[in-house]
Amino acid sequence: MEIFALGEGSYSVDSSKQFIPFNPATDNAKDRPGSLFIHVNPFLVKTDRDLIILDSGLGLKDSSGELIIHQNIRKAGFAPGEVTLVLQSHLHYDHTGGLVVERNGKLEPSFPQATHVINKGEWEVAMSGKSSSYRKPIFEALEREAKIEFVEDNGEVRPGIHFELSGGHTQYHQVFLIENNGQKCFFGGDELPEPEQLLRKFAAKYDYDGKRAMHLREEYGTKASAENWACLFYHAKSTAIGYVSQQDDTFSIKPY
Repeated sequence: MEIFALGEGSYSVDSSKQFIPFNPATDNAKDRPGSLFIHVNPFLVKTDRDLIILDSGLGLKDSSGELIIHQNIRKAGFAPGEVTLVLQSHLHYDHTGGLVVERNGKLEPSFPQATHVINKGEWEVAMSGKSSSYRKPIFEALEREAKIEFVEDNGEVRPGIHFELSGGHTQYHQVFLIENNGQKCFFGGDELPEPEQLLRKFAAKYDYDGKRAMHLREEYGTKASAENWACLFYHAKSTAIGYVSQQDDTFSIKPY
């Protein structure tokens, strides 16, 4: 199994929920009062059978109009058209912008050959248009042209690719465990978004169920340590892929 972080950079997000590029080396956080600062890392996993994207980023383009996630896939040695599975933890915009690309004024799937694995309840919430955290035109484009596999509860998408309804960050958030040739990698989406969240206990107001998400982080960290999972941290500032160690109630992270 090969694992790649497809980093899209750092951003500030205020009450408008707009993602503004933020360079920690040159920009001052004090100039953006009331903002959250996040880092965005979609992932690419190569197994014996599949080339997998786990959450798809913001869908930003370079100056030539090419998706940055497509560029990063090529840098990893693959073509975007080779992606066979897109596994979505949830459908907030910072995790789904890269699912589509605009061409000639029309949104099209950016991974047209792939099957998109999405929780059915999460899809229904996203399509309801009731929350600005979701961008409905993305999902309308997928509905028109993409291959979608709706899942519920817990199960196995393909042999060795497990999903679990976790329900901490959003009501229908799901996490994934991929097993291949004796290796295991875990993607906790926004319930295990960065290594630092394993180092302290807190219930976040931005989560659907903050207490549940807090307990899930500890549960994931304990299992990752015991079973030697490579953990994928979507919002990590530096260590996007790492191994977790636990001693008593204390966690530490070793880079992949």
